[in-house]
Amino acid sequence: MNDLSVIVIDRIIEMAWEDRTTFDAIKFQFGLKEQEVIELMRTEMKPKSFKLWRKRVQGRKTKHSKLRDFEKGRFKCTRQRQISNNSISKR
Repeated sequence: MNDLSVIVIDRIIEMAWEDRTTFDAIKFQFGLKEQEVIELMRTEMKPKSFKLWRKRVQGRKTKHSKLRDFEKGRFKCTRQRQISNNSISKR
């Protein structure tokens, strides 16, 4: 874990904060197991930020692919507007 660049560490932290990015995706892309991600977050974040993250992630179904209700893809609210070419299209 010590040989990771600052850019890679930033990306792992970003992915760990994302609700729908699973620990399996982080493992696939960077080779870090869930416990290694937790250790990385503990060392790279302020103690209060780490506690907030742990509280947020613990028990969250979307962070563990085996607990998800859906197979793949993203949930999209029916009220969410379509996005095309970086501009929100009108209905």
